[in-house]
Amino acid sequence: MSNRQAEIAAALAVTPAFKDQAALAAEVERRKAFIKNTLKASGLKVLVLGISGGVDSSTAGRLAQLSVEELRKETGDSAYRFVAVRLPHGVQHDEADAAAAMRFVAADEEATVNIAGAVKGLAETVSHLEGLTPARRDFVMGNTKARIRMVAQYTIANAYDGLVIGTDHAAEAVMGFFTKFGDGACDLAPLSGLVKHQVRAIAQFLGGPESLVMKVPTADLEELNPGKPDEHAHGVSYAQIDAFLHGEAVSQEAYDIIVRTYDKTQHKRVLPFAP
Repeated sequence: MSNRQAEIAAALAVTPAFKDQAALAAEVERRKAFIKNTLKASGLKVLVLGISGGVDSSTAGRLAQLSVEELRKETGDSAYRFVAVRLPHGVQHDEADAAAAMRFVAADEEATVNIAGAVKGLAETVSHLEGLTPARRDFVMGNTKARIRMVAQYTIANAYDGLVIGTDHAAEAVMGFFTKFGDGACDLAPLSGLVKHQVRAIAQFLGGPESLVMKVPTADLEELNPGKPDEHAHGVSYAQIDAFLHGEAVSQEAYDIIVRTYDKTQHKRVLPFAP
């Protein structure tokens, strides 16, 4: 492991590789305990999370549901509950996956907020979008979608006096692969520190369907390139990112891309700069 690998892994509090199934099970229990303790410490009773149809939100959602179920049993308080929110922009191209994810999560309450109207309304009032190339406008509006999705989640959480869950994990964090103040905004991030194959392992352990566990990850924010795989945006595979974070050898090209991207996106992982 290089010094930079060690430095970055420490900064992201990367979870060591699971030695066996017992270690995986223990990690699941640790993360459920984190969710329960965070919710109890807040004095609130409700958790909210947007479910996209990918493995990250599916895993975080199932952990949340199991956690509130345990809280109800442990406290006798039926007010503890989890709200899973669908946040499509118009018609979601992987609608079947999103529906399967909702079935797997089996939330106490389900809601759907179609963000298309809000995105369109904002775009029509922002003159700064005029004159942008189609590709640049698509990129900008992709980040806007992510931010409006988070606004919707916080609106529901505020209405219920609840907390919003985030789905960020180490393999995304190292690449800065999230929208600042969009899907990067949340009250608790129960997948933090995990690499991608660990998220998949937890999803499988929890009974997630193989189609979700092994689904090709995509942020799916760009209309000109729907379903664009994360790895195409990264320039490296999740297998390479995971190996890097766990201190294993990777190609020089992959190493350089990961370190360069980590440094470039540092502003996303810190609080706002102040004098």
